Amino acid sequence: MTEQLRLMAVHAHPDDESSKGAATMAKYVSEGVDVLVVTCTGGERGSILNPKLQGDKYIEENIHEVRRKEMDAAREILGVKQEWLGFVDSGLPEGDPLPPLPEGCFALEDVDKAAGELVRKIRAFRPQVITTYDENGGYPHPDHIMTHKITMVAFDGAADAEKYPESEYGPAFQPLKVYYNQGFNKPRTVALHEALLARGMESPYGDWLKRWEEFERAERTLTTHVPCADFFETRDKALIAHATQIDPDGGWFRVPMEIQKEVWPTEEYELAKSLVDVSLPESDLFAGVRDNA
Repeated sequence: MTEQLRLMAVHAHPDDESSKGAATMAKYVSEGVDVLVVTCTGGERGSILNPKLQGDKYIEENIHEVRRKEMDAAREILGVKQEWLGFVDSGLPEGDPLPPLPEGCFALEDVDKAAGELVRKIRAFRPQVITTYDENGGYPHPDHIMTHKITMVAFDGAADAEKYPESEYGPAFQPLKVYYNQGFNKPRTVALHEALLARGMESPYGDWLKRWEEFERAERTLTTHVPCADFFETRDKALIAHATQIDPDGGWFRVPMEIQKEVWPTEEYELAKSLVDVSLPESDLFAGVRDNA
């Protein structure tokens, strides 16, 4: 292996990088991999989800600035680089029927044009591997779905000098693999749920699993399990740095760390596209890349 390994994680909002694949990124950083988080929006329309901070006038009036500072703190904790794509948060529409999305928001951008902004980042950073969300966004937030769309267009478009001219977007480059984050998967949830009950402890996952059955959510194919338990504490610190979004006493942290590490010491991904030969299942996002570098 002579070439520098580079991983790009494309996320919708500040805090997504810390709740999806954060331990994986911290692990790769510790191994000398160059890791860049690209955040599509500033989270301007995000709610204050931490009850301890709700009603804070300054935060309410300066949510964009506050969330940028939270992102800075999380970036430092994870040891990654981070850049903004510059789009405006679409918000999560609620109601029946759903209200229209706000004018000028990320989810209403032209997909090819928005993908061009990501193409610039890919061509400049030259990652062999990219992670993002599946076609459902991981959950149906319009910004998550749009993040999926532009990432998949940009994965191919970064190598297409005709569609995205090099004079405007930089020298063409072809990433080799793209993955979907699948950390919130049923096998992991069931394993942790059953481990807690077996120890006579209360599980926060009972209602989750009931909703899973009610909505008949299709199971995804987990192709890649990355061992990263040594970085679960780093993941949690980064998540807590997003103070407006995460209650440190909330459900995210109800499973004792020793049980997490024993029962489910990996983070999961679904290989969406690979231009190198792979053998599934994998334990490394760079499987097949290291041999070709």
